[in-house]
Amino acid sequence: MMLQYFKDLASGIAAKIKENPDSPNARKRYAIEVARLGTRLYSGENSVAWCGVTAPFDLLSAMGVTSCFVEFIGAMLASTGAIGSFLDHAEHSGYASDICGYHRSVLGSAKQGLMPVPDFLIATSCPCTGGIAVMENLAGIFKKDLFVLHIPQDESEKSIKYLADQIREMTGFVSAHTGRPLDDEALRRAIENTNSARELMKEVFELATHVPSPTNGHDLSNFGIVMALLLGTEAAVEISKAYRDEFAARNREMKPGMPGEKHRFMWIQNRIQFRNPLDALLREQYRANIVVDELNSITWEPIDPDDPYTGLARRAISIPFNGTIRRRVNYLQKLALSYKIDGAINPCHRGCRQGAGARGLISEGLREIGIPVLNLEVDVVDPRDFAEGQLSTRIEAFTEMLGARI
Repeated sequence: MMLQYFKDLASGIAAKIKENPDSPNARKRYAIEVARLGTRLYSGENSVAWCGVTAPFDLLSAMGVTSCFVEFIGAMLASTGAIGSFLDHAEHSGYASDICGYHRSVLGSAKQGLMPVPDFLIATSCPCTGGIAVMENLAGIFKKDLFVLHIPQDESEKSIKYLADQIREMTGFVSAHTGRPLDDEALRRAIENTNSARELMKEVFELATHVPSPTNGHDLSNFGIVMALLLGTEAAVEISKAYRDEFAARNREMKPGMPGEKHRFMWIQNRIQFRNPLDALLREQYRANIVVDELNSITWEPIDPDDPYTGLARRAISIPFNGTIRRRVNYLQKLALSYKIDGAINPCHRGCRQGAGARGLISEGLREIGIPVLNLEVDVVDPRDFAEGQLSTRIEAFTEMLGARI
């Protein structure tokens, strides 16, 4: 099912690019690489690792492993519209309906034999303990070995060394399961690609702060978190350059992503992954532009190719979901000011301490700098309880309130 989905997605996007090869198409280039990643995961032709969100995907790529955080599959299942059956299966198998929908859907898919059997799994303690729990369950279902990276919650030199040593140990674990030693030159090339993509992505995000923004609310949806899966590859560099060039041209030619941009929003945590009318409602009726997603930012320094493990450790620790909630709030405040946003939307993803659990402190923190937050009640991958009418009414009230402040 999913293999054909990804193949059809890739071929469909390729056909659209071919129809008009000279037009700007950064989002299409990004989408086709995501589809190709999905195809590699499901083809049965590659070494595969299911991972936690902060795993070093560029290092794994350098070792010839196709890797992905499991939440990506939950998002893809939601986008197909078929996720309900997998959620039902997980719940009927004894998994509580109030745990993360991403994780429930993946467990349901795995228990039905519809998720590729990995060569091994790598869990990460950040961004959530639920992520470790689902990886432990998947390791049991697949009967495969699990390696756990414990991500320290502070950026002290001691913590960085601790994680760097774990990542170095992880390479031995990977080699033992693939039969292939780490090629130092391949790792150097991957790190160089990562650094090149990083610089370009940093430019992209800076260009997106322009008023009005070159993004249209969709161009960079899910971009920051999913691009992590492509780091280390030439594709990541090409995609980032395409975005940089497209956004620079829009700013230079004064062609904003959303003509008539009225409100500038920040989206906190994850977008709603299934088809829904809210994005169109924001754009078309209220001229409200989601100019930044929470994870669309570079929080880490370039990685030294001569000391990659230290740089990879610093990057993992730097993610906003790591550490104290005050650290995350400070990050969100800085992002809000950089993008000159008028308001923020937090979907408050059910069963998630980063989403629903942090909502009050995030709202309070953004209120400190005069930014109102609309807290929704949404499972961002589960459409079964999606209250379209109620959510539309709340968005209407929120935008009216912002309009009254102008």
